[in-house]
Amino acid sequence: MAAVEKEAGAGSKLDALTLDLARLEAVAAGWDESQQSTLRAYRHALEALHKEAFRRLIAGLKQEPAALAAMRSAAADELVYAVLRRFELVRPSLQERIEQALETVRPMLASHGGSVELVAVRAPDAVEIRFTGACEHCPASALTFTEGVEKAIRLHCPEIAEIKQAKAGIAAVPANVVGFISPFALDPQGEWRLVSKLDDLPEGVLHAVTIDGDDLVLWREAGLVTCFQNACAHLGMPFDAGDVAAGIVTCPYHGFQYDLRSGECLTAPEVQLQPHAVRVIGDRVEVRLSR
Repeated sequence: MAAVEKEAGAGSKLDALTLDLARLEAVAAGWDESQQSTLRAYRHALEALHKEAFRRLIAGLKQEPAALAAMRSAAADELVYAVLRRFELVRPSLQERIEQALETVRPMLASHGGSVELVAVRAPDAVEIRFTGACEHCPASALTFTEGVEKAIRLHCPEIAEIKQAKAGIAAVPANVVGFISPFALDPQGEWRLVSKLDDLPEGVLHAVTIDGDDLVLWREAGLVTCFQNACAHLGMPFDAGDVAAGIVTCPYHGFQYDLRSGECLTAPEVQLQPHAVRVIGDRVEVRLSR
């Protein structure tokens, strides 16, 4: 009971301190630029002094194994951690770095009404994420996961070995909104162009089209639609006449193989097909060219 009351008291004190800071910031917001500049300089000097004090304290504690363990335990407190992070005296936590990774792909997901959230961090090297909004029920979420979210997390958190996607329930996507958008649509620039009706794209068959002099290849499989420049990454030869098996196309000229779900070259992993953004609205398949 005493412990609960103590924790409640600490929370009340923190709330009061936060409220005091908010009030002071509101007052300073009405000051002129000269006054605010003086305040910023004072705050910078004060924070530099506090950072140096914390730095010396931590350096001293590191000399004692028991004290070091206690310091690590104390840093688990969210307020202590936040202050130490403010002064850049501890590294970003794994959860913080994962959130930073997800933030890099959220603008792309938001462009078609979706997002992604962190469900759980499972020590020592596993995380679970979930798509939300339109992405939650998008038939291409597996590709978005692999090409967007998973790559971003591995880039920011190379120690992560397992990334799981939480399963979502089934819901209908209205026919008048974007039902699919490829994970390659990262650049908001450019015009969406109608290239085909969805029913005119038979599954498992390469479909060659030309837009403004660009030769493209469309591929449809289980609700997924991708678009690539019709040029083998080897010598730029068209590959639309190549044999296709299990989503893998073999260039008819020199035998280079590509995964039509991602554009990855299986023959020479250091190269890949040039992708173009695709979206499906109702029965319309639209492409935005990458320049």
